[in-house]
Amino acid sequence: MQGLTEVLFRRVYEECFPGAIPLAVSPFISLTHNLQFSKGKSLESLLADVLPENNNGSIPVVPQILGKETEEFVELGNILYDMGYGEVNWNIGCPMRAITGKHRGSGILPYPNEVKAVLEAVMPRLKPRLSVKMRIGLKSKDEIFALVPILNDHPLASVTIHPRTGRQQYTGVPDLETFGEVLPMIKHPVIYNGDICTVADIRRIKERFTSVADIMVGRGILYNPTLPLATANYQLPTKHFIRCLMEEIKATLPTEQSKIRKMKEYWSLVWKSLPISEIQAREVLRAQEFTVVDNLIDQLTQ
Repeated sequence: MQGLTEVLFRRVYEECFPGAIPLAVSPFISLTHNLQFSKGKSLESLLADVLPENNNGSIPVVPQILGKETEEFVELGNILYDMGYGEVNWNIGCPMRAITGKHRGSGILPYPNEVKAVLEAVMPRLKPRLSVKMRIGLKSKDEIFALVPILNDHPLASVTIHPRTGRQQYTGVPDLETFGEVLPMIKHPVIYNGDICTVADIRRIKERFTSVADIMVGRGILYNPTLPLATANYQLPTKHFIRCLMEEIKATLPTEQSKIRKMKEYWSLVWKSLPISEIQAREVLRAQEFTVVDNLIDQLTQ
């Protein structure tokens, strides 16, 4: 979801479906060495997605931080607090190999002492509340059990768990057995995340795990943009939303090539909510000219 739940998407979604999603987590802000994020224009660039002035009319958002550099973590978190954010989220679930190899994202999960060191260094000096988004492990589902006592030692706002390992990426199925085993061990509110694509998925998780505090929808919101509305038995067509999203992309991005890339990035997921075939959808993805991509999407969302 990195780069997809950005402010452009959040603004359009809130405009089309006001109040349907009460809270979103931003794409992660990566920590850099030597506090580079706090120097001049790089700060504005790094924080563009969560700058308050850019989020007028957007879904309320919790900024997400990726990394383990404690000094940068504290300074960035406190900058975000001073911008008006009462909570930040620590991403220790990202499965991208380029990230996990540096003990970031889910790459830190096999090293409970590193998780402990970050929390012990950050929590006493962090102004906003801290929530955590994680997987059950990097290589093994058993890794999460060594982390539970460490998480319980700190006053976290919540813990969101995607019950896959980092090595699984998004393959296989979520490990609901492990999730159910670890759920009662965590003293913080636990949010479920993973393969929520239909109303039936939401009901299944809520019925099986009655103590879950909430459910986070990931890719499912792009497969089915009206999913949060459907849970309230109130559905609207997605065609209007897709057209609004594409119009915002065209109005916001500077070049035809950047517009094509972003339009295709969203289209590769949102087309599944339309009554069209995969063959029709792939015509858009194969097209190379901006006007062709634009016209095809317009035709398929009429």
